[in-house]
Amino acid sequence: MFSLENKIALVTGAGSGIGAAIAATYAQAGASVFVADRDDGAGEKVADSISAEGHTAAFLHLDVASEESCEAVARLVLEKHGRLDVLVNNAGIGHVGTMEQTTGADMDRLYQVNLRGVFNVSKAFLASMLQRKAGVIVNMASIAGVLAVRDRLAYSVMKFGVVGLTKCMALDHATAGLRVNCICPGRVETPFVTARLREYPDPERAYKEMASTQLLGRMGKPDEIAAAALYLASDEAAFITGSALMIDGGWSAGK
Repeated sequence: MFSLENKIALVTGAGSGIGAAIAATYAQAGASVFVADRDDGAGEKVADSISAEGHTAAFLHLDVASEESCEAVARLVLEKHGRLDVLVNNAGIGHVGTMEQTTGADMDRLYQVNLRGVFNVSKAFLASMLQRKAGVIVNMASIAGVLAVRDRLAYSVMKFGVVGLTKCMALDHATAGLRVNCICPGRVETPFVTARLREYPDPERAYKEMASTQLLGRMGKPDEIAAAALYLASDEAAFITGSALMIDGGWSAGK
């Protein structure tokens, strides 16, 4: 079950955290994986680690905020393999602040990466998927794309956009063989989050406060999100499109 044997997959923002976990999980399931990231060192390290375990992975430099970069990567992948079976739009950045604390420049930066970036990469591969009448796109949204989250104005707005983009693409292209879904994680214990926790005067207390929004009383693990991404990419999920899969430890249960 949940095999990606002989599939070609590309994961953006795969140099760390959830993206790295998805890339490794896909490779273990049999896919040839492109680890795409703007950080060459981090991306190469992930690709090398996957290859060292006997799986197939290669690094590609990608800046999702640049149309030119996305188009160049798409050309390279399609010239090499003739297709992309699974695209995971995972790359993203965070921001803390209310509207009062958020500048126009903050909004523009979050838009370029978190929303326009999803559009750019998807657009670069869309024509080839529609021509083949086959393809799966998994977008990384957030609980903040379904519920308002305090002090996360810019981030929430863009993740709401990712959910909307997912549903529109699924609606427009369902009969053309393209499945598009998104994952909405709660708080996940990634290296980025761990580093931010260390900046608090009392990291342990900060962790407990952040984890308390989830009924299970803890943050998620990158591998738990990767498992969902594997399912959505697999043939077992062939009847799923336009969905926003909540993996939030129960955060949204009482909302």
